Amino acid sequence: MANNPIVFLNNVSFAYENLQVLEEVELAIEKNDFVWVVGPNGGGKTTLMKLILGILSPDTGRIRVFGKSPRQARSRIGYMPQTVHVDPLFPATVLDVALMGRLGNGARFGFYRKKDRTAAEKALDEVGLLKLKKEAYSSLSGGQQRRLLIARALACEPELLILDEPTANLDLVVEKDLFKLLRKLNESLTIIMVSHDPAIVSEFVQRVVCVNRRVSEHPTCEIEGSYLGDLYKGELRLVRHDQHVKQSREDNGIH
Repeated sequence: MANNPIVFLNNVSFAYENLQVLEEVELAIEKNDFVWVVGPNGGGKTTLMKLILGILSPDTGRIRVFGKSPRQARSRIGYMPQTVHVDPLFPATVLDVALMGRLGNGARFGFYRKKDRTAAEKALDEVGLLKLKKEAYSSLSGGQQRRLLIARALACEPELLILDEPTANLDLVVEKDLFKLLRKLNESLTIIMVSHDPAIVSEFVQRVVCVNRRVSEHPTCEIEGSYLGDLYKGELRLVRHDQHVKQSREDNGIH
């Protein structure tokens, strides 16, 4: 493992008032990792993402993102939140929504520069929606809307992409297409993805982080001969909760 992980959490704990949400978290994520984060509702998955983004600050411990504090590194992170509210009656085009990802990069809503539009159009092209850039957001299918929200996260030209349950409520065909897109994006980006499904993991994910107050890491194993294996044509894996990946700070080269 490299000596300088992109994301590094050391002995991190966090509580909302008297409710302990995360405790003694240790985690290191390397460049071009695809990390799948799973866990029960209320287990701390979204809180963990907010800590990495610098939206929240830990009560104890240390977090470094690209060797800096999360707030200092925020411009290098693209984020798709778990819930996004876009009024279907608001006359926003596909390009308008993608351009929202440029806010905070010197752009102001309604006063975008040429380089902002170039970045937004590139992001739309990456997710296969460039031809629809003039269409209304409300005219898109559920899967297309999810791709557009990923494009919005990509528009800031990030090095790390954090996705909070991007496949929730999608049918299996649309979900599989979204996985293919994420696999392609992972060639140039580090991806952390929170999943709503605790058991099924796409075939190209090698690291699964389980969050339930504490954080543990598990390997994946291939599905063979089961109903799920037939349904997904061997392209999914199951998390093995009987095995743990143990890493020490010394193993990571971090002291």
